Amino acid sequence: MKISKKKQLWKYLFWLGPFLIAVGLTSGLVSGNWGLIPFVFLITGLVVSGVWIVWQGQQTKWWNRRSTQAGTNALVATLAVLVILGLINFLGTRYNLRTDLTEAQLFTLAPQSKQLVRDLPQPVKVWIFDVNQNPQDRELLENYRRQGSNFQFEYVDPDNRPGLANKFGIKDYGEVYLESGDNRQLVQTVNINERLSEIRLTNRLQQLTSATTTPVYFLQGHGEQAISGQNGMSQAAQSLGDRSYTTSPLNLVEKSTVPEDAAVVIVAGPKRELFDGEVKALQNYLNGGGNALLMIDPNTETNLDNLLQEWGVRLDNRLVVDVSGAGVGLGPAVPIVTEYGEHPITKEFGNGISFYRLARPVETTPVAGIEATPLLRTKPYPNSWAESDQESEKLEFNPEVDLPGPLTLGVALTRTQPAKSATTSSPTPEAAPLPSPTTEGQASPTPPTEAKPEQPAIESRLVVIGDSDFATNGLFEQQLNGDVFLNSVTWLSQQDQQPLSIRPKEPRNRRINLTLVQASLLTWSSLLILPLIGLVAAAIIWWQRR
Repeated sequence: MKISKKKQLWKYLFWLGPFLIAVGLTSGLVSGNWGLIPFVFLITGLVVSGVWIVWQGQQTKWWNRRSTQAGTNALVATLAVLVILGLINFLGTRYNLRTDLTEAQLFTLAPQSKQLVRDLPQPVKVWIFDVNQNPQDRELLENYRRQGSNFQFEYVDPDNRPGLANKFGIKDYGEVYLESGDNRQLVQTVNINERLSEIRLTNRLQQLTSATTTPVYFLQGHGEQAISGQNGMSQAAQSLGDRSYTTSPLNLVEKSTVPEDAAVVIVAGPKRELFDGEVKALQNYLNGGGNALLMIDPNTETNLDNLLQEWGVRLDNRLVVDVSGAGVGLGPAVPIVTEYGEHPITKEFGNGISFYRLARPVETTPVAGIEATPLLRTKPYPNSWAESDQESEKLEFNPEVDLPGPLTLGVALTRTQPAKSATTSSPTPEAAPLPSPTTEGQASPTPPTEAKPEQPAIESRLVVIGDSDFATNGLFEQQLNGDVFLNSVTWLSQQDQQPLSIRPKEPRNRRINLTLVQASLLTWSSLLILPLIGLVAAAIIWWQRR
C-alpha cells in the first residue's frame, strides 16, 4: 500500500516539472525580462523532470528496452536535424549569399550602382506612390538597400496619406521620387508596362548627391558629330546630362580660347582641318591642365599632328580590318574589341564587347613626363590587321605594306608638369655684399629668404580613339560602346571619386514573334505529333518485349 502511494506521488511530481518550466517561460516572455525569477522556475522544473526520469528508469528498467533505444535514437536524430537546420538558418541570416543565374544578371546591381550607394554621404530615400507593390521593383530596391544603410525606400498609398502626396505634388499613381534632405527629384512613373529602371534610379541618385555640374564642350565647325539630332551624338550628350554634366558646343573661330570652366573638350570626328589658331588654343588648354577626348576617323586630315606629336601619339592612315565579326553580322571594317588595358576607364570591362565601325590604329612613342596606357586592343593576326589598300574589294593581308594585329584603337595619356620653385631666387655668394662689422667686431645676421607657398603640379589628361562612330546614336547603346565614351569623359574630368564602371543594363527582350503558320505548327506538334511519337515508341517497345 505504501509503495502504491509513493508511485502516485512520483506521478504527480512529473506534472510539477513541466508546470514549473511553463511558468518560467511565460514569465520571461511576457515580461521581456529574463531575470532571476524566470531562471529559478526553469531550473527547478528541469531538475524535477530529470529526477522523475531517473526514478522512472530505476523502477521500470525501460532504458534497456529495445523500444526505448529506438525511440531515443529517433529523438537524437530529430534533434540533430533541427540543430543543423537552425545552424544553416543562422548562418544564412548572418552571412547573406545570393547567386544570380539569369543571363542578363537581372537581379544583380551594376558595379556603378553598388559603389554609388556605398559612398552616399547622406541619407537618401525613395518614395513610391502606388497602391500595389510590384515584386520586381521591390527586389530591385532591396538590392540597393543591401549596399548601404543610407539608402531607404517606402511604398505610400496616396489615398491614405494625402498630405505627403501633396507635399511631393503627386499627379498620378506610380510616381517614384528620390529625396535627400530638402532636395526631391522625380525618377519615373511606373506602371504595368514600365517597371522601375536601375539606369534611371542610379542616374538620378548621382544627380541628387552631386553638388555641382561639370561643363563639357564639343568642338564644332569642322564637320564634327552634332550633339543634337537623330544622326549625331544626342544619346551620348543625354547620358552625360544624366550624370551631372552640361554639354555645350564650342567654336574656337569665334572664341580664340577654350572657356576657363571647361572640364573636358571633345573633338568628335572632324571632317576638315582645324585652323592653326584653333590647334594653338587646344595646346594652350592642355598645357594649362586641361583635358581632351579626340575621336579621329580614318581618311581625315585634322591638322592635329603637331599636338599629338607633343604627347607621343601618331594616327595611322590605314584602316583596321577584323574578320572575326562575320559570325555576328559585322563586316570586316568593324573591328571587335574584347581586350582592354589596365586603366580606370576599362577596369570593369572584363571580356566585354565593344566595336568600332571604320577605325584607324593609334600608335604611341615614349615621351618624357607622359604616361600612356593602351585602352582598346584588337585580336592578333590573322583575325585583324591594318589594311593600306582601302580601294580593293577583296581584303587580303600584304606583309609589305599592311600592319598585323593586335592593334591599338584607343590610348589614355597623362602628363604632369612639375611644380614651380617654392622659394625666391637669392643672390649668389659672389654677388652678395659682405657683412659689415659691428662695433663689437661681429657680422650682422643676414635676413632669411621668404618662402612662397608651393604650387601643386599641373596634370593634363588626353584620350585618343581612332573612331567616332561608336558613340553616335544607335551604336552608343550597343554592348560597351557607351561605357567607353562615358568612362573616358569621367576620367578626363578628373573626378576620380565618381564610379568608373559598367552602367546598369536593362533586361533583354526574349519574346518570340511567330507567324500564324508557325504558331499553328507549334500547337499541332506539341499537342498531337509529339504525343503520337511517344505512343508509337511505347507500342513498339511493348511489341518487342511481348
